[in-house]
Amino acid sequence: MLFAQDANPMLIISIVVLVVLFIIGLMILAVFISYFRWWIQSKTTGAGIGILDLLGMTFRKINPAVIVQSKIMAVQAGIGDEHGVTTKALEAHYLARGNVPLVIRSLIAANKAKLVDLDFKLASAIDLAGRNVFEAVQTSVNPKVIDCPNPRSGRDTLDGVAQNGIQLKVKARVTVRTNLRQLIGGATEETIIARVGEGIVSAIGSSPEHTDVLANPSKISKTVLGRRLDAQTAFEIVSIDIADIDVGENVGARLQADQAEADMRVFRAKAETRRAAAVAVEQEMLAKIEENRAKVLEAEAAVPKAIAEAFREGKLGIADYYKLRNIQADTDMRAAIARLGAPSPMKSLSSA
Repeated sequence: MLFAQDANPMLIISIVVLVVLFIIGLMILAVFISYFRWWIQSKTTGAGIGILDLLGMTFRKINPAVIVQSKIMAVQAGIGDEHGVTTKALEAHYLARGNVPLVIRSLIAANKAKLVDLDFKLASAIDLAGRNVFEAVQTSVNPKVIDCPNPRSGRDTLDGVAQNGIQLKVKARVTVRTNLRQLIGGATEETIIARVGEGIVSAIGSSPEHTDVLANPSKISKTVLGRRLDAQTAFEIVSIDIADIDVGENVGARLQADQAEADMRVFRAKAETRRAAAVAVEQEMLAKIEENRAKVLEAEAAVPKAIAEAFREGKLGIADYYKLRNIQADTDMRAAIARLGAPSPMKSLSSA
């Protein structure tokens, strides 16, 4: 109690201040020790990242190791702030869940290959779009070959038919390189394969003879390349090479045979229609014959009635009646002879 009463207030304040300063010093020392390695690397390589920048990354939940190493790689490769590779840009890309080291590696590869189309802004955009920017740079530097058609599609050849009807089976190889400016939103390999396949089939179809294509396969390549099939795609077509051409079947002859068979069926149907119409007309004629025959029989049945009426009225005598019967008998005899095919009596008499 006596010590507390006799103590100097200034001494107590000094002790408290010293304790606080000691604690702050310990904190600063801990921070310095934690980031010393990254800070010294940054200083020695000219990356330009200070202790306060490293401390701020911690508060922003950014891994300082990723940013420092990426910035050091960029600076060592000659890609600095003038190329858009700033510490803030790296932090922003990291916070956007981008792959910062991959982007820096892509920029370094593009810079070494003298690709002026790629900068940090475009590379980070490609990375955030879900494309592998490093693979795109590699493909741009070292073009890759695409088989057309794709073997995974289940087809081995592109089948085209020349104007003379001969089928040609073609295998092609397309050499492409990445178009970095159109990689975002550009069509993929499937579009290139489809367009090249369509162009090859069209080129074969425009050839008058299949031998023209066999003699000069490069004609197909030149025709297809002239159509700018790589427009609005993520690739640029370097070349189209015809790997193999095989002669298929004579499609024209088969189609003509099928057409002739179809025409023959049509003609048969039309002939059957005409035959049915003729049969119908024949049946109508037979019906009319029977109808007329019935009328004749009806008229013949009225003859005896007319004769009887003539007898009653005295218009017909017995001599006339028998004369009429003789004429009728003679007529029946002539008809019978005609049905049997025998020569008539008049012809026999004349020959005698």
